[in-house]
Amino acid sequence: MNTTNNYEKELSFQANRRKSSVKFINIVNDLFYDKSIELVLFRNSLINKNASEILSLHEYAGEFVGKPISVFDSVEIAEAIQNLDLPPSKLDIGKLTYEFQLEPSNAHNAVSFISKKLADAKTATKLEPKDVVLYGFGRIGRLLARELATKTGKGDQLRLRAIVTRGEINETVLEKRASLLNNDSVHANFNGTVSVDVENQALIINDTTVHMISANAPEDIDYTEYDINNALIIDNTGAFRDHEALSRHLKSKGAAKVLLTAPGKGVLNIVHGVNQNEHDINKVDIFSAASCTTNAITPILKAVDDTFGVSHGHLETIHAYTNDQNLVDNMHKKYRRGRAAALNMVITETGAGKAVAKALPKLEGKLTSSAIRVPVPNGSLAILNLTFDKATTKDELNACIKSFALEGDLVEQIKYSIDNELVSSDIVGTSAPSIYDSYATIVEGKSNNAVLYIWYDNEYGYSHQVIRLAKYISNVRRFTYY
Repeated sequence: MNTTNNYEKELSFQANRRKSSVKFINIVNDLFYDKSIELVLFRNSLINKNASEILSLHEYAGEFVGKPISVFDSVEIAEAIQNLDLPPSKLDIGKLTYEFQLEPSNAHNAVSFISKKLADAKTATKLEPKDVVLYGFGRIGRLLARELATKTGKGDQLRLRAIVTRGEINETVLEKRASLLNNDSVHANFNGTVSVDVENQALIINDTTVHMISANAPEDIDYTEYDINNALIIDNTGAFRDHEALSRHLKSKGAAKVLLTAPGKGVLNIVHGVNQNEHDINKVDIFSAASCTTNAITPILKAVDDTFGVSHGHLETIHAYTNDQNLVDNMHKKYRRGRAAALNMVITETGAGKAVAKALPKLEGKLTSSAIRVPVPNGSLAILNLTFDKATTKDELNACIKSFALEGDLVEQIKYSIDNELVSSDIVGTSAPSIYDSYATIVEGKSNNAVLYIWYDNEYGYSHQVIRLAKYISNVRRFTYY
């Protein structure tokens, strides 16, 4: 056995793979910044990834579909996309590469294959960019700012133009706001640049100006003074939660629509991927993106209800502590939430069980729910104990969720995990709001009863759902191929 020759071959192969990964990265970036075409790999973002991350994502993709997804094939498909005249798009190159591999060997022409697969792109409508204002700049607000800035590209979708906060805006305040955006104890440093413009009271995020506006009331602001028009106001303060309060935003000059990053009363509560198509968004001005927990469980509940029928069930959410709780024992309007968040498991309530019915009316009155806050800063787990109308097995149940994660309207919402050692820290930074733990599923034989475990990044995953909904209600929807 000539181990030296084998090792040399391995070195040569890994070098070629990494060279191809670098080439792939360059094409991904050129498509994004030159043509507003975003490539993803089974819904995993490819922007700002290094060679090792690209190879790791390809390994996951291969395990996910049960067939190797080669970076060499991905480069071939990416080059074919680059050679076509396509409108702004979001394309899953993992799905395209997998389907290309299924083609007969005598039909392996990447350009003609891509032309056929993406033929519908020719009918895509031209996008009109939408100005966005973040009203509030807390945990969700800063993650939204990061994602909006990272995915601005050529600026033909959502454009972050301003951030509204209370209090004086001076050099110290700007520096602190910039620091909080740039540094994050949970989600690491911002993969971009942030500086301050004291004279113009603005943050310069990735070389673009974002105005910092101080206001005590929404109706006091004239956004047109900042050349902001027809804007989407994303309210992440938690202070305005019903139709009357949120309507105050629409009294501001330059504001057109409002999106609340919390459950809302008297407004449309939408879980993107589930019920956004059931409403004429052109006739509605105020929307709610529901809660992080509702966004985590609703896609899974839709999948299993469509397939097996949900008779009834109970939701238990094991949730990371939030800023609403106390750091040390102190007075709180709710008894247990006054105890030190980082030291205690805290029983509390959640309205997610009832809130699901706003997106899935069929489940009205079928779910009870409760919650436990636990001493982790981010990363949560929903446990669904369900009774189905039809009996099933663990394999059938997992196959159902996997099919919804691969095809259809929920591919961005459901990530099907094949990791048998998944823990909460592993899911931090996942853009899907529902991470289905296939190894943890419990079904005894063939039964009507099942226990499902759904992880979710209650900050990052939820923020991506907010942005998906923001694009939808702003009519800046690109052509997609999933």
